Amino acid sequence: MTMAAALNRALADSLAEDERVLVFGEDVGALGGVFRVTDGLTARFGEARCFDTPLAEAGIVGTAVGMAMNGLVPVVEMQFDAFAFPAFEQIVSHVAKLGNRTRGALRMPIVIRIPFGGGIGGVEHHCDSSEAYYAHTPGLTVVTPATPQDAYSLLRAAIASPDPVVFMEPKKLYWSQGPVDTSVVGELRRAEIVREGSDVTLISYGPSLPVALQAAEACEREGRSAQVVDVRTLTPFDDETVAAAVRSTGRAVVIAEAPGFASVASEIQARVFEQCFEYLEAPVRRVAGFDIPFPSPKFEHWNLPDVDRILDAIDTLHWEEAR
Repeated sequence: MTMAAALNRALADSLAEDERVLVFGEDVGALGGVFRVTDGLTARFGEARCFDTPLAEAGIVGTAVGMAMNGLVPVVEMQFDAFAFPAFEQIVSHVAKLGNRTRGALRMPIVIRIPFGGGIGGVEHHCDSSEAYYAHTPGLTVVTPATPQDAYSLLRAAIASPDPVVFMEPKKLYWSQGPVDTSVVGELRRAEIVREGSDVTLISYGPSLPVALQAAEACEREGRSAQVVDVRTLTPFDDETVAAAVRSTGRAVVIAEAPGFASVASEIQARVFEQCFEYLEAPVRRVAGFDIPFPSPKFEHWNLPDVDRILDAIDTLHWEEAR
């Protein structure tokens, strides 16, 4: 399946299994969503289960809060990453906090789907990497798949969760393809080693995972063995898997599209330093987007991490001293 088809199947299977699940957002009904992730759901399940909303993100999420308080399981789509910012107050003040505020009496089984990241030639407001805002908010689980299999299994797990999940979908990977086993429901909060290696650990997630894997292949051609870790769940963070991977190689590079300052990449870098310092042969490096507004389509490729930038970072990891 493509990633878009895997997400569509996950939504359809969840709608079929649980009548409390609802899907709604801008253009998700008859159109099937800008990226066609909700294609056919209204025709199959009816307008009461998958429906269009006004262009009012704060209203979409606020409505989801009321539905969740009354026993429903809303799955809402924010059409593009930066379009979610008008709903940010609802997300951080109510979605993330109502469970704590009521000592668990009110749970928020809400999934907020956000297409994010660059790589599609989009313009400003359509290509933001906004994951750090949500990862910084206690009470939210933040998930981003990088493969069609994870898109299916992690979205199923997110919808089944009794607590809110911000589900960030790498829009440039919607048309990537891979095998999908629909019998597998994923485990939130777990990273995964997707490539074994012994010399350096590349840590990435979502839209940057494919370039990390490409860099690992380039490393192999240069005589170095690169391990690749897919973080998958940004928060709560899987320290155990990531730290064990870095300890096994003694070197690490964190790769992400978002600007590097005060980012998820910085947090990963800090955690690796704290937990693996005695094992490190060199400082942990980051390869991230630049600290600039997202550039125009003509220039976005300069901003996104690529194989050459990753290999340059790997070359600084004190190889001569280690020998």
